Amino acid sequence: MLKIAYHPIYKHPLPEGHRFPMLKYELLPEQLLHEGTCTATNFFEPTLPGDAAILAVHDAEYYQNLVNLKLTAKEQRKIGFPLSEALVQRERIIADGTLKGCAYALKYGIAMNIAGGTHHAYSDRGEAFCMLNDQAIGARHLQSNGLANTILIVDLDVHQGNGTAEIFQDDASVFTFSMHGRGNYPFKKETSDLDIPLEKGTDDPTYLELLKNTLPKLLAQVQPDFIFYLCGVDVVATDKLGTLGMSPEGCAERDRYVLQTCKDHGIPVQCSMGGGYSKDIKVIVEAHANTFRLAQEIYF
Repeated sequence: MLKIAYHPIYKHPLPEGHRFPMLKYELLPEQLLHEGTCTATNFFEPTLPGDAAILAVHDAEYYQNLVNLKLTAKEQRKIGFPLSEALVQRERIIADGTLKGCAYALKYGIAMNIAGGTHHAYSDRGEAFCMLNDQAIGARHLQSNGLANTILIVDLDVHQGNGTAEIFQDDASVFTFSMHGRGNYPFKKETSDLDIPLEKGTDDPTYLELLKNTLPKLLAQVQPDFIFYLCGVDVVATDKLGTLGMSPEGCAERDRYVLQTCKDHGIPVQCSMGGGYSKDIKVIVEAHANTFRLAQEIYF
C-alpha cells in the first residue's frame, strides 16, 4: 500500500508579507482523494520526532536555538522568514513524516511525504525556507538503526541540494546527486558527490537524456540499498523560481523513469516533494499529483 505522510500543520500559513505557495499542501491531498488516486488509508499523520534522530545530523547548539526561537535576526533572514513555535513544529513534523516514510518504504518499496525536501538546511544553519534536512535525517536514521548501509540521494529539484551536500561531504556511505539549474539559487554551490548543472531553458529531451544516461551508472557505481528522491516540480518552464524549460509532461516522465528504475532494481525509495512555484497553483498541484499517480501505477 502506498503510504503518504500528511499533517494539517503542513498548510500552516507564513506571517503576513512572506509569500510562499503553502496552498499546495492543502490542495494536493484533496486532489488525490477526489480523483481516487488515493483513499484515506493511504495517508498517515506524522508527529514530533525524538531529538536523537535530528541531532544525528544537526548541530546541537543550532537545534536548541531553533527550537527555543533564539536564532539571530541574521540567521532568520537566511531562512527567509521570522521564526515561530508553529513553524518550527511544522519542520520537525515534516522530518518525522520522512522518518516514518523510511519504514514504509522498506515494507512496501516506496513511501512519500506531501512536504519535505528541505535540502537547503545545513548541519548548523537553515537557509531558503529550510530549517531541518528531512532526507538527511532519514538517511542517518536508517544507517544508525542498521536498516541501510549505502544510500543514494537523488535530488532533482531545480535548486542544488547545498545543505545535503555539506552534511555528507565527508561521508562515503551517502552519495549525493544533484541535477539542477546552473543559474538558480544557491548562487554559491556546495560540492555534491555528483553535480549536473543545467543551462537556462533546458528542455525535456535534453534533461531526460542526461538523467537516463546518469542514473543507471550511479546505481552500478554506488550500489545503494536505499534511495531518497527529492522530486521538486520547479523544473517546469512556468516556475517563478526556476530557469529550466521543461513541460509538465517531461516532469512526469522524469518521475516515471526514476520510480520505475528504483522498482526494477528492488531498491526502496522515499520521496519528498520539494519545490514548485508556478504562478498558477493548478500547475503546481497537477505536477505534484503526477508523482503520486505514477507511484500507484508502478508499485501497486
